[in-house]
Amino acid sequence: MNGKRAAGDGSEGALAEAFSHAPEPMALALADGAILHANLAFTELFGLDEADLLGRTWYDLLDGDDAQRGARAHDQALSGHWGRRARLCLSVADKAAHMVEAELRSLPRKDGSTGGARVVALLHVLSTEETDLRVAGELRTDNSDSVLWSLDLGTGRLRELFGPTPLGALLAGNDRELERILERVHPDDIARVRDAMSASFAGRDYEQRFRVFDRLGDERSLHVRARYVPGDPDRLVGIIDDVTEHVQLVRRLADRRRTEAEHGRLVTELSSKLVSATTVDKVMDLLSEEFLPIFGGVQAIALYVENGVLRSSPNAHGRSGSVNNINSIDGRRADDTDFPMGAVIQDRQPRFFESRAEIISRFPAAVELMRQVRGQAWATVPIFGDGKVALGVWQMVWDRPHHASRDERALMLTFAGLAGQALQRIKAQQAELELADAVQRRMLPRQVASFPDMDIATKYLPSRADWRICGDFYDVIELPENKVGLLVGDVQGHGVEAAAAMGQIRVAFRAYASNQSDPGVVLGETNRLLTETGEIVFATCGYLVVDRESGVMQAAWAGQPPAVLASKGGYEIWEPETGPPLGVLSTAEYPVTTRMLSPGTSLLLCSDGLVESSEMPMGEGLARVGEALAEHYESPEDAAHVLVEMAPAGRGDDIALLVTRMVSSAELARHRAAVASGT
Repeated sequence: MNGKRAAGDGSEGALAEAFSHAPEPMALALADGAILHANLAFTELFGLDEADLLGRTWYDLLDGDDAQRGARAHDQALSGHWGRRARLCLSVADKAAHMVEAELRSLPRKDGSTGGARVVALLHVLSTEETDLRVAGELRTDNSDSVLWSLDLGTGRLRELFGPTPLGALLAGNDRELERILERVHPDDIARVRDAMSASFAGRDYEQRFRVFDRLGDERSLHVRARYVPGDPDRLVGIIDDVTEHVQLVRRLADRRRTEAEHGRLVTELSSKLVSATTVDKVMDLLSEEFLPIFGGVQAIALYVENGVLRSSPNAHGRSGSVNNINSIDGRRADDTDFPMGAVIQDRQPRFFESRAEIISRFPAAVELMRQVRGQAWATVPIFGDGKVALGVWQMVWDRPHHASRDERALMLTFAGLAGQALQRIKAQQAELELADAVQRRMLPRQVASFPDMDIATKYLPSRADWRICGDFYDVIELPENKVGLLVGDVQGHGVEAAAAMGQIRVAFRAYASNQSDPGVVLGETNRLLTETGEIVFATCGYLVVDRESGVMQAAWAGQPPAVLASKGGYEIWEPETGPPLGVLSTAEYPVTTRMLSPGTSLLLCSDGLVESSEMPMGEGLARVGEALAEHYESPEDAAHVLVEMAPAGRGDDIALLVTRMVSSAELARHRAAVASGT
């Protein structure tokens, strides 16, 4: 026992000697902070003997408010926070101040339990350079979105270099294990982060941007940089910056650029649609529907002036949310200045209202009208053309108070100007259309020749696309020797000139056909006339001469679609041998193809507008026409009506067609008997 005691006494003496001569200032304090022992470095730091220090509270030696910080650190160490560190300022005998880092460690009781009643205070006096560095570090991290950190590559533990920071608490809290922290990395970024960490463990510096979820569950974007520091242990020392706001700003700017690009694309697209619109209703519909996304409105109304009153397009009445508004305005006098639209039309000055109260104060008569409409802000602009009179009015509605910016106002006026130009162009085109249509119909025969042994039906339909009147034509010519000429053609071009050229060609055909029964010669003479006039006019046509007694058909073709024959058994596509279009080559010859037209069989001649378009190949169009003709072969009139109604190629081009059917002897006899009996 004595040997053991002696050994123990010797060990305790050695420990006491080491404590006394330790290079760092240390003091052993009781639970209340009173100094129980102080080593030489501690006494030298304060310039006091150990006897003068004993019994004094160690944190009372600190400067100013740091005494309270030292007391809190002391209490935390007593509660079991091992290795508690605090940066404190000391007052010493020479009145100078030193920055120190205090590490407090509680001593366990003799029974081994933690939270003992004694605390060892180790003071590391910082050099001037260390003080400057730590102050700079604190400034870098204090109240900022940054963390200065160190990673022990041997243990995988992290620590903050200058104590806890708000960002560090959000990202890691009390977690110090690297793996625990990596669990918070966004799943889309974790592989990249782990690859970079593996390279750092191999001795490389580290820099990555990635997303993490903080302890509150919010996503954050971090920029992490670190320098590899070799030693024992190897470490990564670096900085974490929270760049969430920067990333969000970049995203917002990118979204804004995309929105502006989309906005610009939409403006260009809609401007193009306005410029190419072909009807008044189309212009009104564009303003009422497709411009809403540009201005963020909830509703738009566009009306045009017709005979002194406001009119809307038919489609406007079918749009949800606008029926009451349209019904209350459609048909109102355009010069009624008691209402905003009438005032705008009269003086051609736009008006912008940011609230219902503003519009009612300016137009008291609109109170009843405002009760029927929804909206909290309005922009009303005139649709004007080159003249001084407004052609219409356009109103944009917002569902909340809205101030129309200078750019919005300028853009609305620009669109209204484009709409006005479109309306002027459409009216001019409509006048040309009416003139061309009148010329076209004037040039076509008012009534074709009729024969008791042939049923003949003809139809002409103008194009519905782009206001186009073309040069499609048909004719039925009574010829000598009980023959009849059947003609369908198409003059190149559109408008009045094409219609006039069609009339000239039809007259020439009649003149040549009356003196010549050979259809090939008739085409050749007409072609020579067109080429010799010097006018650049081309035409396709198909010309048939039918012998009514024998049913023999002789056909001369100039680039026209094939003929279709149909009877009860089905239909057949007949393609006569063809020459070039008329007006192309003065020396062209047109061969004649012969075949029989049996009694009871219907024959169709048509222009390409019936059977061909960019979406409809001619073969498919002819097949659909053939099926319809076979179904109605007994009545050319019914067949012609059905064919123009179905218009398989659409209505993008003019359509001219001629359907004929040879009446059988039995049918003719029944017809004559019915006529004789008066029935």
